[in-house]
Amino acid sequence: MKPTRRQFAAAFAVTALVPSALAPSAFAQFDNASGIRQMLIAGTRAATTRLGRRDGFFGDSLVRIPLPGILRTTQQRLRPIGLSGPLDDVELRMNRAAESVMPQARDLVVSAINTLSLSDGLGILTGGDTAATDYLERETSAPLARVLRPPMQQTLTQSGAYSALDSAASAIDRSGSGSALGQFLGRGRSSTAAGSLRDEVTDFAVTKALDGVFHYVGEEERSFRRDPFNRGGDVLRGILGGRRNGG
Repeated sequence: MKPTRRQFAAAFAVTALVPSALAPSAFAQFDNASGIRQMLIAGTRAATTRLGRRDGFFGDSLVRIPLPGILRTTQQRLRPIGLSGPLDDVELRMNRAAESVMPQARDLVVSAINTLSLSDGLGILTGGDTAATDYLERETSAPLARVLRPPMQQTLTQSGAYSALDSAASAIDRSGSGSALGQFLGRGRSSTAAGSLRDEVTDFAVTKALDGVFHYVGEEERSFRRDPFNRGGDVLRGILGGRRNGG
């Protein structure tokens, strides 16, 4: 029998507040693993909706994706002299790509949650404020990154991020302020180097995009644990596609 909203919230509340030795009785009518999955799915949907909006990444200092490695170093060196514009554009487009790929990220994370083996469901429920999210991140980050990479690569292409890298290389090379980077990025000089940098940008964007998702899934979990009775209805409404009544 599917638990009601109040059963779900009550079970979670009791588990979070009482010693683990007493907690099993609170779950007489509730499946621990199912409850954890429901909470994580709802958190994932909320997180990816938030991050998938315009400026979901770029306008949020907590999850905004910076340039990786030598790109960021050069950007910081060029900014005081007003020459960082091309690299600033790359950074913006990389964040826009991350925002655009959130629907795919949502589906991938939800799929991972549904197949996740929760061997210690009660332990997760009675753990820290983000115990379930931390478990999800540990168990799924690597495979999720591999699966998210192709759509991220496509979105980076469509967003113009890769083209912006080439433009940055040309601009930096002309300025003489970063000729080493220009040579590294320059498509005409070394297609292998340029391809390598594109791979670095892609992998970095994927990793940081997932970091952003897990950050806000964790915030959703923390909020639920603080107020499970009031949040329980929201969680189940998210899972049931916005329906107001259970069943």
